[in-house]
Amino acid sequence: MSYYERHVFFCCNQRDDGESCCNALGATGMRDYAKRRMKELGLSGEGKVRINVAGCLDRCEQGPCLVVYPDAVWYTYVDKSDIDEIIDEHLKHGRTVERLRI
Repeated sequence: MSYYERHVFFCCNQRDDGESCCNALGATGMRDYAKRRMKELGLSGEGKVRINVAGCLDRCEQGPCLVVYPDAVWYTYVDKSDIDEIIDEHLKHGRTVERLRI
């Protein structure tokens, strides 16, 4: 068994050249929120889920993004309610949130 059941990587890349990037769309704040919510729900830690920062995941043009491994499911999101839905559906119950999938 893997140390974690799932890893969630939030693209938090910041581009200084004016090009679109996830961090300019609030990615770091959303990652912090997800990490806090996972702890509150008791879903983080060994054998559970790990929320991580990633550099550029090269999908910035599709909005802020994250990827869940080992499922290889990519998501975009707009606000905390989208993050809550990903947590509740995918990370708790293993169901892909199709409306947020990219």
